[in-house]
Amino acid sequence: MAGRENKENATPTARLVAHMTRELRKRKGLTQEELGELIGYSGAAVSGVETCAQPASDQMLVKLEQSIGGGMGFFEEARVPMRVEKYPQQFKKYALLEREAVSLHLFATPVIHGLFQTEEYARALIRGSFPIVSEERVEELVDARMARKEIFDRDPVAHIELVLDEAALHRSIGSQESMRGQLQHLAAYARKRNVTIQVLPLDCGLHGEYAGDRGQLNVLETPEHQHVVYLEPQDESLLISDPAKVSTYMQRYARIRAQALDPRESLGLIERLAGEQP
Repeated sequence: MAGRENKENATPTARLVAHMTRELRKRKGLTQEELGELIGYSGAAVSGVETCAQPASDQMLVKLEQSIGGGMGFFEEARVPMRVEKYPQQFKKYALLEREAVSLHLFATPVIHGLFQTEEYARALIRGSFPIVSEERVEELVDARMARKEIFDRDPVAHIELVLDEAALHRSIGSQESMRGQLQHLAAYARKRNVTIQVLPLDCGLHGEYAGDRGQLNVLETPEHQHVVYLEPQDESLLISDPAKVSTYMQRYARIRAQALDPRESLGLIERLAGEQP
């Protein structure tokens, strides 16, 4: 059922990838099973790509480029549009900006920010969300979310700051084991030279101030050094570039960051919750 629906609603990039995979495979004299064995997938998975029943994942595009790409770079170039077409409609424009960002200043609540999620955490979060989506769609969204992580190791390097509400560290998504893996993953990112993570403590409101009461906030700096704010309340999308409004949001982010634990204290807290410290 899902395969037929995918065929009917296949995006232009998915159709082009299907055509190129089929034609280049045939030119190499390979069956679908042989190509699948070459790239580490089943013949059925190759068939799914060629018929648009299941669009190629980001990892599969990398493997196709290496095995049958012939140095043309087609599958490599297809990775970004294919990924963007998998995102929810309201996220697509921001996703392209995020990929090229010079810096990101993020405040996340009530769950771990998508850029910092493990596969297991993201899968459990997406599978448990509403409205309910098919397992095929869950895997598409997980694959697209994981592909965003290339920004961490991109050249030129991007500077990424995350202020994370402590509540997200205590809210278990999936199993206890997967949550422990998520916290360990978060601690590993906190040790990266281009990443700063701070935790906004649960008791910060006791001092009379809690600047994070209006929810999550993304401030992005473009290669032209312009700042854009992205908000996503209840699946809606707000991309704000008006300088006066952006300035207000940046000041709010600065206040949130000022109320958070410093990076060293934050890492220590995350490590303790992950069981890495007594």
